[in-house]
Amino acid sequence: MTPTEQAEATRQVILRMEAALGANSNDMAAHFHEDFRWMGNQGCGTKPDLQAFRNNWQLPIRAAFTERDYKTDRFICEGEWASCFGHIEATHSGTFMGIEATGKRVKIHYMDFWKVEDGRIKDNWVSVDFPSVLAQLGRDVFDGHGWEHYDDGTVTPQHPK
Repeated sequence: MTPTEQAEATRQVILRMEAALGANSNDMAAHFHEDFRWMGNQGCGTKPDLQAFRNNWQLPIRAAFTERDYKTDRFICEGEWASCFGHIEATHSGTFMGIEATGKRVKIHYMDFWKVEDGRIKDNWVSVDFPSVLAQLGRDVFDGHGWEHYDDGTVTPQHPK
């Protein structure tokens, strides 16, 4: 297989998995390696295997957010490695981080990095912008001290002396 063919095969593995997530599949083993692990940023946690991923990520997200539409902005693939960034548009239909369902449509921005072995995802490093989701639901996790205030000019940032 050429490098280009390998990269496309890797991309197809990820696209099939994302379609399965979006369709609420309960058979994710077809997409994940038996030694699968999922490493998320603070607030997302780390899942050492597929069962933990399902129990502690896939099903809670499904319960908290319905009508999910996965929108990948860009894929970058090289050999058995793939990465992407995008967002999920979803309706807040269940409790999320202590916030009862609001019915609001939100954007859940993410970045993923995958390693594919034997045609299935072995490793997945994830960064999900939960502070943004919480802000959309009315909770400021930065308590007014986010650096966006530097950007909008309402606060002057400190600089070294």
